[in-house]
Amino acid sequence: MTVATLLLVDDETAFLDAMTKRLTRRDFKVLTASSGMDALEIMSESSEKIEVIILDVKMPGMDGIEVLSEIKRKYPLVEVVMLTGHATVASAIDGMKQGAYDYLMKPCDMDTLVAKVSAAAGKKRQHEQKIIEARIKEITSRRT
Repeated sequence: MTVATLLLVDDETAFLDAMTKRLTRRDFKVLTASSGMDALEIMSESSEKIEVIILDVKMPGMDGIEVLSEIKRKYPLVEVVMLTGHATVASAIDGMKQGAYDYLMKPCDMDTLVAKVSAAAGKKRQHEQKIIEARIKEITSRRT
């Protein structure tokens, strides 16, 4: 069974390939994008239910913080783990303010990344369940 469906966004093809293989072996369904614009396009066109995005901060064109902002605006329940080799305290704070679930440095320990992505997927599912329960409560309260 798949642990979660995620979108891996990074402009380095070798990194995308290696991480896709490693995450797939750990039972994640992995979609990839090589730019922020590609990621937003995949999010809008994909029939897959993407739960978590692993997002590089430093990319040409739209950087990760801009992509994060757009994702949170359009898909507020999708969790985003920021991943970068060029971390600064300021970019980490900015990412967290924009709604990132967490912020990790490249290269990161695979077990740590898997734990963060799994926890982020769990958080998204909990939020979705609360929304469903609230809707059911609203519908049933109208009938009484």
